[in-house]
Amino acid sequence: MDQLNQVVVALQGVLSGKVLVVLLVGTGIWFTIKLRGVQFVQFGRSLKAVFGNINLNGEKAGKDGMSSFQSLTTAIAAQVGTGNLAGAATAMVMGGPGAIFWMWVSAIFGMATIFVEASLAQKYKTVDDSGEVTGGPVYYIRAAYKGTFGKVLAAIFAILITLALGFFGNMVQANSISAAFKGAFGINPVYVGVAVAVLAGFIFLGGIGRIASVTEKLVPIMAAFYILGALILIIMHAGEIPNVFRMIFVGAFNPEAALGGFAGVGVAKAIQYGVARGLFSNEAGMGSTPHAHAVAKVKHPCDQGLVAICSVFIDTIIILNLTAFAVMCTGQLHEVNQPLTAAELTQAAFVSGFGSFGAIFIAICMFFFAFSTIIGWYFFGEKNVRYLFGAKATKVYAALVVVFIVIGSALKVDLVWNLSDLFNSLMVIPNVLGLWALSNVAKDLYDDWKNQKPAKVK
Repeated sequence: MDQLNQVVVALQGVLSGKVLVVLLVGTGIWFTIKLRGVQFVQFGRSLKAVFGNINLNGEKAGKDGMSSFQSLTTAIAAQVGTGNLAGAATAMVMGGPGAIFWMWVSAIFGMATIFVEASLAQKYKTVDDSGEVTGGPVYYIRAAYKGTFGKVLAAIFAILITLALGFFGNMVQANSISAAFKGAFGINPVYVGVAVAVLAGFIFLGGIGRIASVTEKLVPIMAAFYILGALILIIMHAGEIPNVFRMIFVGAFNPEAALGGFAGVGVAKAIQYGVARGLFSNEAGMGSTPHAHAVAKVKHPCDQGLVAICSVFIDTIIILNLTAFAVMCTGQLHEVNQPLTAAELTQAAFVSGFGSFGAIFIAICMFFFAFSTIIGWYFFGEKNVRYLFGAKATKVYAALVVVFIVIGSALKVDLVWNLSDLFNSLMVIPNVLGLWALSNVAKDLYDDWKNQKPAKVK
């Protein structure tokens, strides 16, 4: 087991260290050029499409899909997870404050990638054997590559995402919840795990309708709760904001000059960790969120692509940035030599501002963020289980996920955690291959959309 774990860690190190950074950023740059800066040109319309249509009690979702807003909140439910509390801190600890600048860069290019993912997922969505609308990378991969190669590539993606997110990933999220509640309230992790599993199982069994209903309410509330708390903390230390910007911009190109204690951190590390944390948080190019965007009821595929742009903005530019500023404004990054994990560093920032309530605040946020991710990741896995085994297999899948949640809450097995990361990284490759092969289709879709009258997004 130890030897296998070492092999998995080594493979993941190679993938996340350079290969995926180049692959994902390169894809974002390619689509930014190909679509003539779609994320800049259409950004205003993207904000209007999302924030002009917020509805916490929208139309009932069913076999024919969800509203565009429900699809967005399901996608954001998966994107905004524990990585938003720990990801930015990890980037700064490993790459210095300048990593945040490169996190911004990754998000900007990721917006173009996710526009294409959502648009293609819409174009190639279909109806499964139970009569339910479904879609995602497996379908546009099959469209991109005909014959055996396309079938194999799609199947590989489906297996990887089901294992990475549906099973192992949800164990990680459940463990984050139980650990946070044990630290803040002293509750036994097993009790927390059972409670989370029961609640999650209730939502899973309600199908697409219950998932949409929960995410459209949970996501705006949890985002507002965290944003408000983080803003209060940052405003309490408003005098530090100019220095935070100085550390970010100086650290992006000269990390050692940004902050004492980061000796040995070079520009390459700042780029690597900033880009990697940003991309793995907003999931642009990873092939996960297209499952949610595929089932949106819109008039044109690019209508949902427009909405998807905003999900990266909310995840990385707003929420991840708030975490980064909270950590730096409170001076916790100066204490980088103390033996704190990334999540503990974020918690320390809120405790320094809010006292003991800070730990409770982060525990509550951890629950919201991790639980919403469990729902989103279950949904993504379910779509691929349907593709591989048919609709009848989804009840077995749901039961297994519930069991994995309980196990993950009680145990932390390094091999499982590392396998989740590795499979998460590997699934990027077939997804990106599909996107590249359909880049001309994406451009044609975008050109067709621009020539139409702007559609009202539901």
